[in-house]
Amino acid sequence: MHATLAYTRVSTDGQTIEAQRHAIAQRYNISEDGWFTDEATSGTTKARERKGFAALFSFARKGDTVIVAAIDRLGRNTIDVLETVEALKAKGVTVISMREGFDLSNPTGKLMLTLLAGVAELERENIKARQMAGIEKAKADGRKLGAPKQHDDAAIAAWRKETGSSIATTADHWGVSLATVKRACKAMQDNA
Repeated sequence: MHATLAYTRVSTDGQTIEAQRHAIAQRYNISEDGWFTDEATSGTTKARERKGFAALFSFARKGDTVIVAAIDRLGRNTIDVLETVEALKAKGVTVISMREGFDLSNPTGKLMLTLLAGVAELERENIKARQMAGIEKAKADGRKLGAPKQHDDAAIAAWRKETGSSIATTADHWGVSLATVKRACKAMQDNA
């Protein structure tokens, strides 16, 4: 038997799920164990990392339908919403968003999913372009990129030279990788 499930989410403590729950209950018959909720949970938290949605995802079976009051309840950005909808679709679960009329069981819903995929791809490209612009600006400003080094190349190279230790012994002594020891020794040779 296929189940109709509902998912509600609010971002802050001051908000309530009651309006969403009421809107869904007006149109769909949801059993008491078919309601899944995340309260005071940001939309920036990926859907599968939210306790209520994770429970829904585990519970949902092929042929089930998940109802949301609005598609943004599944996530704040297009990429997360698309990944969430695709994951449910892969399980054979239909998603219906009441506000947008998004229903994967019909051709219009499938078209909306395709449009959503296009918007998500555009969003990914825009994020990538902004990242590259930021990196280029940082380089132009002479800023160092990446995480700061957690070790001292000179100290590692000097200790290895003084003790006549192997690369492996040096790596064990300093708690670093073999590659780190090799880079430290090479950097010191290049600077000599």
